[in-house]
Amino acid sequence: MELRQLRYVVAVAEEGHFGRAAERLCTGQPAVSQQVRRLERELGIDLFDRTPRGVRLTAAGELFLPEARAVLAAQDRARAVAAQLAGEYTGTLRLGTSRGLGERLAAVLERLRWRAPHLEVELVAAPTRARLDQVAAGTLDATFLRGTDGGAACRAIKVWEDPLVVALPARHELATSPSSDSGVDSGVDSGVDSGVELADLAGLPLRLVPRARNPVLVDLVLHACRDAGFQPVPSPLTGTTLEDTLAAIGAGTPAWTVLYAAHAHALNAPRVAFRTPRGTRLSVPTTLCVRATAATPYLSLLLDACAAADHHDS
Repeated sequence: MELRQLRYVVAVAEEGHFGRAAERLCTGQPAVSQQVRRLERELGIDLFDRTPRGVRLTAAGELFLPEARAVLAAQDRARAVAAQLAGEYTGTLRLGTSRGLGERLAAVLERLRWRAPHLEVELVAAPTRARLDQVAAGTLDATFLRGTDGGAACRAIKVWEDPLVVALPARHELATSPSSDSGVDSGVDSGVDSGVELADLAGLPLRLVPRARNPVLVDLVLHACRDAGFQPVPSPLTGTTLEDTLAAIGAGTPAWTVLYAAHAHALNAPRVAFRTPRGTRLSVPTTLCVRATAATPYLSLLLDACAAADHHDS
């Protein structure tokens, strides 16, 4: 069994086609087919069902694929350790991301590029549970996580706090800033934003994602509302994205929601005003999750990049 054979198997499984896998690997299709066949003969099993339309994993292939990925991930970690000992980071850093990291993610990537110019960074966007499972399996080096519970298989290291802002219709009286002539502020700017009391939002419907999608955020907001003396009136989300929700808030029946301030900075939502919650601090911890038993050799590099990003944002 050769490492290149495992790479070919993973590429074919992910592409569902020998030709596309060969293009991805910058080699010829016959070489990929021959090496996969050679591995199958060595193992005594068929890893793929081959059809004129493409290929798909057999039941045995489904079981074999995560083990192949784990071996390749172990090879990357070994190379990274060797490079680190030699004073230079190389290889591929696979990093899971959360939505709404905004400029902080850009600052992390910039710091990584400065500290490790020969290191390739691959960003992976997937649901939280999927990213944590990949970290535990060793196919992701690390992932960003909202909150601190990464599960028993992962170690969560807090890297910064992400403040939340309230999103209101720009035309609503609560969105009017005394220091703004127009009364409309579609950005997050402490020099203009006079803030809003949560208690003043009691009469407006609250649009939040289902708790199953973001329990940390939902619980934080609901607890803050209760502390402010009211139970928010729920309102169903419009559409499937934050942009859809903000568009509905800006143009439809008055309502409010919350989002990460870093995300608000990057949005173009002229009909929506973003306000800092006054009298309470709403923020969600962001952590870097790594494998509990065998943390990535890039950990110190990642923590340095996160610290630089937090300093850059403050």
